[in-house]
Amino acid sequence: MNDPLNREAWLAELRQRVPEIRPDQALARQAQGALLLDVREDIERAEGMPAGAIGLSRGFLELRIEQLEPDRARPLLTLCGSGQRSLLAAEALQRMGYRDVHSVAGGYARWKMEGLPVEMAVLDGDATERYARQLRLPQVGEAGQAKLAAASVALLGAGGLGAPAAMYLAAAGVGRLTLIDDDVVERSNLHRQVIHADARVGMAKVDSARMTLAALNPRVQVEAQRERLHAGNVEALLAGHDVVIDGADNFPTRYLLAAASRRLKLPLIYGAVERFRGQLSVFDPRRADSPCYRCLFPEPPAAADAPNCSEAGVLGVVPGIIGLLQATEALKLLLGIGETMVGRLLSFDALEMRFRETRLRRDPTCPGCGLEASNDYADIAQLCAAGSSE
Repeated sequence: MNDPLNREAWLAELRQRVPEIRPDQALARQAQGALLLDVREDIERAEGMPAGAIGLSRGFLELRIEQLEPDRARPLLTLCGSGQRSLLAAEALQRMGYRDVHSVAGGYARWKMEGLPVEMAVLDGDATERYARQLRLPQVGEAGQAKLAAASVALLGAGGLGAPAAMYLAAAGVGRLTLIDDDVVERSNLHRQVIHADARVGMAKVDSARMTLAALNPRVQVEAQRERLHAGNVEALLAGHDVVIDGADNFPTRYLLAAASRRLKLPLIYGAVERFRGQLSVFDPRRADSPCYRCLFPEPPAAADAPNCSEAGVLGVVPGIIGLLQATEALKLLLGIGETMVGRLLSFDALEMRFRETRLRRDPTCPGCGLEASNDYADIAQLCAAGSSE
């Protein structure tokens, strides 16, 4: 269609088959129940679209229209930038059996020129392009992406679990990430803590991680807290977040984190790894049926029975797998979609490449969430100190 004469002839022939209406007529039909489809690309709609229109890019029209509107009798109106792509979209809808289809002459340019109502997109052009594949999911869309942008996640640890979790949460567009870690990057970290780099050995992990995340998605606010979690700062560090990701590598910190998350009513996404195995669960104190971390581990084991990665070793990909699962659970919680791991413990064995799920019920006598639970930070510190000395 490079020949202008042929192009005009083709468009004229197309207009014989596809009826066109003016924007003001389209607005009137929309008020009577017609569905107005803006078939421009996502990045075009970021500058605004007709009020009440549904954005559905021309390239995905045939794939998604039946989910959006299965009724072939409902009046459909197609609109693009200037009125040409909408003719193609309308013709495609006719071929699919939609019986009352019109193209809006002049497109969005004429709609705006005539002063008809418009609404600004929730997302700007950068966000629309950056999250394009995610926005196509009906469970996310612009509303879900806006939820993510307004969300805040605290990650305890910028190591094996925190590294993949932070990277994928930043990539997904979670608006604020708080990294809590007092350690520095060591060369022995690099085989699993992929957020760091060899040139940053000796740098604070939270600063190294912030550099990587800023390069990945400059839209995300990353707060680096180079602190060790303790009773005096735990609530101040966690308050104001929507979700907490547990990337700790010792029981005293996990017990403190579990107690604080219960006090603050924050969902806690638990992950742990050792050698070739990993575990995952979600503890959500907002739910009456949710167990807590101490339903799983009522008392801390002796240090010899629960070595960390530096003592027992770990295959580098294992924390990557568990960290990604933690990020997945965080996104589901923030978006309010799917079934989270509340009440379930997922165990992963890399050597056998098996996932095994175990039901985890709330224990009425649990020292963390039972009727007589105190969650006193001093008591927790004393309990963990006694456990580590056995």
